[in-house]
Amino acid sequence: MYVNPVLKLYYLEQLKFESPLQVELRVQKQNNKILNRLKVSEKEYWAKYYEHPDLNYEWKNGYLEEKFVGNVRNILVASWLDFVIKCYLFTNPIAKIIQLEFGFRMSLSDGVSIRKPDFALVLNDNPVPLKYDDRSYRGIFDLCIESISDSNSKAINRDTIDKKNEYSEAGVKEYYILDENGENMSFYRLNETGIYLKIKPVDGDIIKSKVLPGLQFRISDLKKKPSIEQMANDEIYQDFVTPYYKKERLRAEREKKRAEDAELRIEKEKQVAEQERLRAEKERLRAEKEKQRAEQAINNLEKEKLRVKMLEEKISHLEKNKIKKSV
Repeated sequence: MYVNPVLKLYYLEQLKFESPLQVELRVQKQNNKILNRLKVSEKEYWAKYYEHPDLNYEWKNGYLEEKFVGNVRNILVASWLDFVIKCYLFTNPIAKIIQLEFGFRMSLSDGVSIRKPDFALVLNDNPVPLKYDDRSYRGIFDLCIESISDSNSKAINRDTIDKKNEYSEAGVKEYYILDENGENMSFYRLNETGIYLKIKPVDGDIIKSKVLPGLQFRISDLKKKPSIEQMANDEIYQDFVTPYYKKERLRAEREKKRAEDAELRIEKEKQVAEQERLRAEKERLRAEKEKQRAEQAINNLEKEKLRVKMLEEKISHLEKNKIKKSV
């Protein structure tokens, strides 16, 4: 996070009795307020703020606009829908999906806006292809998804009003606003005149996309977030989820078999090692026994040598006595 050094010095002087952490937080808060009102050129935004490691700002008509973070519930809703779309694209690879902090530029009637949707899709037949080395998209996304940032009313209005108007004018074909509590949940599609109309849910609950033909999901499931196993057996999802599910299940089975094979190999290696240990122990015992036998043989030989020596001495003594008697 960039911190204005003048502000920091000011607060350090004025708030001498606050802890360093309190000062830092106060400076950061004030710094964000200033940045949100800071006028910067588009060139400066792309160069300094677009890929800033600590800041996440969008830009409109010369002013930075902080991109607020949604709560965990809304993030989980967005993650579930992202997974559903990825399943669809696995079965129907007709588009590329990108996530977070990847922006695109819109020339609008009231100026220029640079936005970073939470999720966005580019169809393969979009006149401006998405290239793998792009750091921003040079065309107009076909579908944008925003997880509502409920930090304050300004953040909510930006997603529900400002971006809705901008995406509509720019030609984003579909725009989804996700909100776990349902208050701001909305799904829009451009009509023939380029105006967003709310997508009418089938049976009051099912959203069907035209940008991604065949993609459909229940609004109620955004809160329930059914598992892939449940979706694979659900007629709403099974056509595009089942192929991905089968692939993942096959991959999981292969991983399981690989793990089992590895476990069997380890067990076999342990058995071989144990057999080798037993063989080595047996060999050690045999060697120990051979050593004891050799030592016993040496002891026996020493005893035999001693016995022979004693016999020789006895014989010598007898011969001497015999000679004395004969003399």
